[in-house]
Amino acid sequence: MSGEPRSIRAGRRAVEIQRPGKVLFPGGGGAKEYTKGDLADYYRSVAPHMLPHLRGRPLMLERYPDGLDAQRFMQKNIPEHYPDWITRAEVAKEGGTVTHAVCDDTATLLYLADQACITLHRWLSRTDRAGGADHPDQLVFDLDPPGDDFAQVREAALWLKELLDELELPAAPMTTGSRGLHLVVRLDGRSDFDEARRFARAVADLLASRHPDRLTTAARKEDRGDRLYLDVQRNAYAQTAVAPYTVRARPGAPVAVPLAWDQLDDPGLDARRWTIADALDQARTDPWSGLPGRGRALGPAGRHLADISP
Repeated sequence: MSGEPRSIRAGRRAVEIQRPGKVLFPGGGGAKEYTKGDLADYYRSVAPHMLPHLRGRPLMLERYPDGLDAQRFMQKNIPEHYPDWITRAEVAKEGGTVTHAVCDDTATLLYLADQACITLHRWLSRTDRAGGADHPDQLVFDLDPPGDDFAQVREAALWLKELLDELELPAAPMTTGSRGLHLVVRLDGRSDFDEARRFARAVADLLASRHPDRLTTAARKEDRGDRLYLDVQRNAYAQTAVAPYTVRARPGAPVAVPLAWDQLDDPGLDARRWTIADALDQARTDPWSGLPGRGRALGPAGRHLADISP
């Protein structure tokens, strides 16, 4: 039995959660069991912290209507039956357009939870700002280790921070809820995706050249060995990255969580440290409060990068 529908108030709207007792995250092996109702409750509680990272951004939705052990759906086009009060963003694709859901409010976040959308993957650009979908306001470096050794991730993150500091680009770390770490740089939105990706690749190449035994930019797994992969592939039009405070589709319901830099000093830290049981506690610390309010231009950083590259 999955229980009777539950109605959750979100501002002026009441969102109905169907089958709230439906198990999405089976327990076992040390992992706790969580239901669709648990997922909705988490997203309702974390919404004030999460929504600023979602507003205006097209989403790709990762859905598991019958739980983690059943089929996964990666959804770009918003279905026609979604309520008309959910924001849409129509963006160009090869040969036409696609209309994505945009999560601008708590009611939308709850509706997506009711659709068993566990993970929200967001664009790095906004459709409601100057420049639009073609101009990212974020740059993401994905630190992808070959295994579960998070010490290797912490080491790489500090090296990358040092280089980005040299380029006067403040960066913010975030656990992925899976294995690695994302470093996010806020941009002013003036550069297009091609410029942003070229810059990110040049940064990654320089850092890998400084630590060739520990880091790599090789896209093929067989070429990486035991080195950490500096992945910049998300910095492209229509590519996505997991949103801050989103739940990941893994046992125990881990959460992608923004960090303060001093938290990387904790040797016990790993990418799945927080779950829906305690991620709100981390959100309340406002770990990215030290970041500048305005994004940076890539022009000066790119010129400096060219000067220090071999």
